[in-house]
Amino acid sequence: MSEIIIGIDLGTTNSEVALVRNGQVEILEIQNGSKLLPSIVGLADDGALLVGEAALNQYVLRPENTIKSIKRRMGEEAQVELGSRSYTPQEISAIILKRLKEIAEKHLGEPVEKAVITVPAYFSDVQRQATRDAGEIAGLQVARIINEPTAAALAYESNHKGEKQIMVFDLGGGTFDVSIVRLEEGVVEVLASHGDNHLGGDDFDQKIIDHVQEHLAEKYDLQASDLSSQVKARIRRAAEQAKITLSDNPFAMLEEEYLLKWKGQVIHLSLELERHSYEEMIQEFIDKTLEAAHIALDGAGLSVSALDEILLVGGATRTPLISTRLENELGLQPRSEVDPDLCVSTGAAIQGAIISGQQVSSVLVDVTPYTFGTSALAELDGELYPYTFIPLIRKNSAIPISKSEAFYTAFDNQECVEVMVYQGEERDALNNTKIGSFHMEELSEVSQGNEIIATFSLDIDGILQVSAKEKKTGKEVSITIDNAIAQFEGQQMEEAKARIGQLFEGEVDVEEEGSKTRQREQTQARALIEKAQRLMESAGEEDREDLVDMVEQLNDTLAKGSDGEIQSATEQLADLIFYLES
Repeated sequence: MSEIIIGIDLGTTNSEVALVRNGQVEILEIQNGSKLLPSIVGLADDGALLVGEAALNQYVLRPENTIKSIKRRMGEEAQVELGSRSYTPQEISAIILKRLKEIAEKHLGEPVEKAVITVPAYFSDVQRQATRDAGEIAGLQVARIINEPTAAALAYESNHKGEKQIMVFDLGGGTFDVSIVRLEEGVVEVLASHGDNHLGGDDFDQKIIDHVQEHLAEKYDLQASDLSSQVKARIRRAAEQAKITLSDNPFAMLEEEYLLKWKGQVIHLSLELERHSYEEMIQEFIDKTLEAAHIALDGAGLSVSALDEILLVGGATRTPLISTRLENELGLQPRSEVDPDLCVSTGAAIQGAIISGQQVSSVLVDVTPYTFGTSALAELDGELYPYTFIPLIRKNSAIPISKSEAFYTAFDNQECVEVMVYQGEERDALNNTKIGSFHMEELSEVSQGNEIIATFSLDIDGILQVSAKEKKTGKEVSITIDNAIAQFEGQQMEEAKARIGQLFEGEVDVEEEGSKTRQREQTQARALIEKAQRLMESAGEEDREDLVDMVEQLNDTLAKGSDGEIQSATEQLADLIFYLES
């Protein structure tokens, strides 16, 4: 049995651990069904060490005795205070890594000694070494340090054939980077990266926090300087939850009862935040990420039209505005069917399996092959049009999924709205396929702009639940559309049968298939040789000699044409290249 090398995504906000067994990737459960370990370390009142959820819970009460976002300080010659002692960023990170190691060992029932750990593509040599040191402190032999975009590409395209050029858009809790990656016959190469290690979801949270503090100042004359660290921590927690809610809903409530006592009055926080207001707050950050995307493309010497796909990585990419802006700017709908929080650890586990000699199957994710939405009066081609298609669930979204959007009545005292349900990709809803509709009647007699919340929920069995709720009164109407996915397959069934029938018209030519396999192996080998020759220019003398020897060995085996020897020599050169790039 092959040695298991775990894959770890050591993140700013959350960290994850994964492994490959029997060819399948397993993301390990941390606690209570969650696969995310908050990257937070703290000390309890009795001196007990707290890691993950326990430390996060304490942060609200004792933020001064809790450390978070330590990844932002990796590589610094700095100390952080925890209790009465000082620690380096490597040591704090090692605590998180050690907890992940323990989780893997408990899952496997045996010791774990090796790990692949991911880092942002723009991490410096000093930061990478600090990460490697953290692993060793945690009792792990770091088999390889790989770039997060490389890991993400492996998660999406572990068995990819042919050539693709991909943009990996990675926006996490505290760091951001965008990388241009080339996949070619199993070789993953980062062509260019650009990023900011102080931009992420934490900054989105801060905008909401600022909004709350402005509200408190306006309503209660309560300034930020008047708030205790505990109160600030509660506001931060409420802001983070609001941000998460706004990913799927058009508004969120920030509510914290008994927030504090001020001038003899008990202050309860109750503040509604609408998505469009939130999007205005974070617009400047999104602009920066798009600027970075173009800089990365320029660095790779590619035009936008040369991109085949955009992959979304990191929890903050769930913000709908990000997908919308990327699609408008680059003309490609981003892919997010692999959980953005988990795809990096998935790729790290795949890399670990490759190093240990395991075969890895494709990552299986249930997705919807169609876009579902409704129609509304909106701008289409520069004019108001009553049947503009408003997508709520986009194709290739992982299921189950639920998305909500706000719509508004068009005129005063509007008593009824009709909710149309469509499947398709056209901006004109009438060019899509109508799969259902229902009326919502006896609405409140109010002026135009009465808010109606539409919610589309698609489960794993393809059952689509569509509801509309009048926000003012809570009145709700809904329909259920069974087999929303399957019902369209009949339209394409005959074409599929014809394609499959063609495959069986003649038996597979075994020799022809073997020839194709040899051609793929030779293509991959030559791609590695070219990459090795480029590395020779910057490699040290000893490493250059190793590269020269292995390239000569691979050229010799290519000349002889022995399949087994080509594969073995290719794997050896690939391992050396990965080592030199780590």
